Amino acid sequence: MGKYFGTDGVRGVAGADLTCEMAMKIGRGAAAVLTGSTGHRPRILIGKDTRQSGDMLEAALTAGLCSVGADVESLGVLPTPAVAYLVKKYNADAGVVISASHNPMEFNGIKIFAGTGYKLPDDVENEIEKHIDNDCADIPLATGASVGRVSVRADGLQDYVDHLYESVNGDLSGLNVCIDCANGASAAVAQKLFPRLGAKCTFIGITPDGANINKDVGSTHLDNLEKAVVEGGFDCGIAFDGDADRCLACDELGHEIDGDKVIALLAVSMKEKGRLDGDTAVVTVMSNLGFIKYMESQGIHTEKTAVGDRYVLENMRENGYAIGGEQSGHVILLHHATTGDGELTAGKLLKLLAESGKKMSELNSVYAQYPQVLVNVTANAAQKAAYKEDEVLAGFIENEQQKLMGMGRVLVRVSGTEPKIRVMVEGQDLEAIHRCADRIVEKINKRILKQ
Repeated sequence: MGKYFGTDGVRGVAGADLTCEMAMKIGRGAAAVLTGSTGHRPRILIGKDTRQSGDMLEAALTAGLCSVGADVESLGVLPTPAVAYLVKKYNADAGVVISASHNPMEFNGIKIFAGTGYKLPDDVENEIEKHIDNDCADIPLATGASVGRVSVRADGLQDYVDHLYESVNGDLSGLNVCIDCANGASAAVAQKLFPRLGAKCTFIGITPDGANINKDVGSTHLDNLEKAVVEGGFDCGIAFDGDADRCLACDELGHEIDGDKVIALLAVSMKEKGRLDGDTAVVTVMSNLGFIKYMESQGIHTEKTAVGDRYVLENMRENGYAIGGEQSGHVILLHHATTGDGELTAGKLLKLLAESGKKMSELNSVYAQYPQVLVNVTANAAQKAAYKEDEVLAGFIENEQQKLMGMGRVLVRVSGTEPKIRVMVEGQDLEAIHRCADRIVEKINKRILKQ
């Protein structure tokens, strides 16, 4: 991770950490780097989610881009994967998404896709950061006819829906689905896509007001969807996060289907159809041990990376694998997309359900998950840095790992997208892993947070 760019762009509280000044510098830095690498006047697409701060940051980012000679095409509210797809389709030089994904509305973020549809590589982000650190003083400002132009592009929504429809290529007739759009960027797309695929749909979380994105809805609040599915007699439920790059689900009994389960189901189906390149799925170290053992039983190898969909994608591209993702619901289907796409994932999962003739609960029971405890400890940047340097804490955590005596594992990491230290303990004994997690959290509080 860089100084400003984390695992998924520049993140922070809008107006405090992520200011208009910062957004303008990012725009200028990005345009300068892109101009130098392309040799022509760059065209930049901008999309955003439904946060109240999105318009403010888009205006500042647009001003930064145009001030050094880049043209901007505003796509309006669209999911992150839509921008990744459209930047390549429209032959633009880059695409920018203003979103903080699953985070509360006060947060926002800026992530950039190259003209290929993939997130910018580290070296390019580093060049942009150098300009930011220098207040962009070394970048000449455009004047006269060299100043960038701004236009609105209205065809992005339909072009993206058409792409998803063709990629799913399925008939969902007969399915009765409840879909939670998190009051976010997926709402307009989902309401066009899933009925077109033939599903009977009831939508929730489709009334964004700028402040209610992810608030008690979406993939971070599955309990509301699970209740709605059971009470409404739906075949299953689908939940997206604020920018729709994640998808989680629940079966007709209201039981969660996490990213591990989704990847397992899709990977096995792809293998049966000869579409699982290398007979491999790429996941992160957070994936459940039950998932790993099930994949082994199906003759599917699992590659494990650090947490973050960018690391999953790097592995997939380097080795030619077709599917990968995270337990949190980022699923990358590289035959169709260059990043995690929640609505594409949902379409493929629903297609599998329709073709199987089974209930979603039957698909959800393919393997038993090992119990996991996940505790998020709030920590600012300085506290996260202190955690990384604390050798006493490292030794304590290693000792806790040894106490599990091979019957579980401990993973403690700093979040690349939120002000948190994440403590995960997995094992067969639920009480033992709860006690282990509590001891680690208590130690972190004493060593790092209460100095």
